[in-house]
Amino acid sequence: MAYDENLAQRVRRLLAPVDNIYERKMFGGLAFMLNGNMCCCVEKENLVIRTGPDAYDDALTSPHARVFDFTGRPMRGFVYVESEGLAEEIALRDWVNTAVAFASALPPK
Repeated sequence: MAYDENLAQRVRRLLAPVDNIYERKMFGGLAFMLNGNMCCCVEKENLVIRTGPDAYDDALTSPHARVFDFTGRPMRGFVYVESEGLAEEIALRDWVNTAVAFASALPPK
């Protein structure tokens, strides 16, 4: 299993009202792109959230969040959120909203 399909479905429902979202295979999982920019990604049972540099340090203080180091090097502005931190729908919604807020502020690709 490359990614948790149940988690992907939950993210899809949250992103349904957002315009210009599409899906793309990325990081060995399923990325959700907003205006051509990565917003978030379901990777195995984790969620990769694009926080941007300004919200990055604060996001890392959240329970179940950790540095995104897919390549072996930390990528500032991206965090992993482990499945335990996504069990409650409100928590998942907050994370997805963080990603949407950052990605929607980027210029379209």
